[in-house]
Amino acid sequence: MRAGLRGVGLLAVTGALVAAAVSPAAAEPAATWQPDLSAGEGTGVVVESGTARFDAATAIGAPMEGPEGETESSADPADVVPTGLLTLPSRPLDRPATEVDSTLVTDTAPGSTAGIDVRGKRAGGGWTEWVPATPGEEPGSATTELPEAVDEVQGRIVLTSTGGAPPAVRGVTLSAAPATESETESAPMTEAGPRSYSVFATREGLVGGTTANGHKIANRDRFVALPSRRALSPNGRSDYSVKVCAPNGRCAFAPVWDIGPWNTKDDYWNPAAERQSFKDLPQGVPQAQAAFRNGHNGGKDQFGRRPANPAGIDLGDGIFWDALGLKDNSQVQVDYLWTGSVRLSTVSTEGDEDEVDVHAAPEAGAPVVGIAADSADVPVECTQGTGEQAWLRVGEGQYIPADAVESAPTDVPACGPAAPAAPAAPAAPGEKAGDAVATDPPADAAGDRAGAAPTGTAPAGEKPATDPADSPAEKATRKSTTSGAPATPADPTTTDEAPASTKPSPPADTGTRQAAPGSGAAQRAPSAATP
Repeated sequence: MRAGLRGVGLLAVTGALVAAAVSPAAAEPAATWQPDLSAGEGTGVVVESGTARFDAATAIGAPMEGPEGETESSADPADVVPTGLLTLPSRPLDRPATEVDSTLVTDTAPGSTAGIDVRGKRAGGGWTEWVPATPGEEPGSATTELPEAVDEVQGRIVLTSTGGAPPAVRGVTLSAAPATESETESAPMTEAGPRSYSVFATREGLVGGTTANGHKIANRDRFVALPSRRALSPNGRSDYSVKVCAPNGRCAFAPVWDIGPWNTKDDYWNPAAERQSFKDLPQGVPQAQAAFRNGHNGGKDQFGRRPANPAGIDLGDGIFWDALGLKDNSQVQVDYLWTGSVRLSTVSTEGDEDEVDVHAAPEAGAPVVGIAADSADVPVECTQGTGEQAWLRVGEGQYIPADAVESAPTDVPACGPAAPAAPAAPAAPGEKAGDAVATDPPADAAGDRAGAAPTGTAPAGEKPATDPADSPAEKATRKSTTSGAPATPADPTTTDEAPASTKPSPPADTGTRQAAPGSGAAQRAPSAATP
């Protein structure tokens, strides 16, 4: 009996030693810190005396959060409430983590909420998307599970209010426990391109307004909006950038600085398992498109409105008119650059320049086939030349000078001798490049004919995005049409490019985009949709 007990004891000790050897990080304490609220940036929130308070004057429109941080896809417009976002300083970690606990000290009255989104920086340098924290059992506590191990963490306070006493956050504590060895293991790095889908684009307009990240919209501004705050870059940053290509073959790289059109929780570029809302839709199909063309959700967006167009992206006027040379809303091909593993570098222009020309070949005299906006991220595939003659290839047949980015990578391969090619034509609506993921109904299907418009005109419910004569848009278009680069055939579902306008400069307008309704200076244009 004594020998048996001794054997059991030895086995227990051995098991403990093995467990400790397998997961040494489990015994290490979590990294805990309290971000400085006064160092945060955003809109809809003001920080006074160390307390972050909701600011209705600059809030954006968003749906009311449920108890689990979710919203119903059939949310009534009455459930849309002004929302404030405050991005906090990031914190590097000594050891990678996959889970972050948060505790908020809040003052919330009935009709208001206070929560937090969390994201992390991957080993490769890019950020994960923002992930809303799941509330815990204790008041103010929550947990965020990140999609992979990260070595830097950042939080973003989310405040909502329907009136009465505004919500406030007096303190935030974040805690990241070291990941286990198995959680930090990763498959061998293989370079993969970003997700790419064909979606309908509208012009944002709203010059003088404020975007969801606090950016003041300038004339001919160069940024885009996507209908989910999961991919919203902080003001002036390019953590989430896209490449947009028009049917005419021109492309633009731009940061994501606003939320919309139509929905605010539709990260349609993600697979169903990761998609925040509308998990029943195919990956790559915006909900507004499915509602407009297929009657999804009763033909309504998440706010209960009937979309006047199938838009899945909004383009700042400088991207719409000047960079892409568009005359009307159009189908475009969008690469969501942060979803790939190709090395990204940030464009940094000098002086008053707000963009860098993208050339068809690695030489200054090569035709211009697009632009890369200042502060946008570009994928560096390879390098050509050295010193002042160095160029970076950022796509097939797309090059920018190496000195146009903040820090050109030194470990990417040299470009091969292959001849440059024009950008591929946008895929059919609802399709990923190369893979069909959805089929639109026939032209006479219910919900489609009513929104159809004659070729060369804006779809029903939209106004043409006219541009002044001989504007930068005209010059941009001439660059494309006289460059010798082959034009990409237009998608059959897009509107044809209108002839050059001879009208004077257009007056200030609200653009063609549609987003969440609400009040305050930061609200988007009133919806043209019918309830």
